[in-house]
Amino acid sequence: MKKLLKVVLVAVCIVFAGTLAKAQTQKIGYVNFNNVVDQMPDTKVISSTLQTYNQTFITQLQSMQTEYQTKGQDYEAKRATMTDAVRAQKEAELTDLSKRIQDYQTTAQQKVEARKEELGKPLLDKIKAAVTAVAKEKGYAYVIDSSAGIFIVSPDADDLMAAVKLKLGLK
Repeated sequence: MKKLLKVVLVAVCIVFAGTLAKAQTQKIGYVNFNNVVDQMPDTKVISSTLQTYNQTFITQLQSMQTEYQTKGQDYEAKRATMTDAVRAQKEAELTDLSKRIQDYQTTAQQKVEARKEELGKPLLDKIKAAVTAVAKEKGYAYVIDSSAGIFIVSPDADDLMAAVKLKLGLK
């Protein structure tokens, strides 16, 4: 019985040591993902498209704010001569217009964010595919995004930035 226990214990130690040795031989690399995104030519096109899209909302928002200011100045100028009913109606109009401006601004921000994600997804997928291909070609088990910068202590790793840039055709 003692021999069987020793054999099982030795077998478990060998399996554990093998697993530990395999884990230690896995290569780790890193890439500054934001730097790659910034260097992609598509980034400028996406940025320009987003600025144009955002400008349509800004123009409409400025028009609404001008209307609000005009009505507010008109209200202030004539408030003393208004009846209570007219004053209440004008205040309600100003409150409603203010709420519409805020709602429009929120909706515009959401639409711009959605458009940014829509335009950026193919670019990010392309970069991720390049990083995955480089990792596979060079035998890396893990690739860390170094732009996050949240690692206090990490194991030694190789910079894959040059290989990823080469894969994407960047200089």
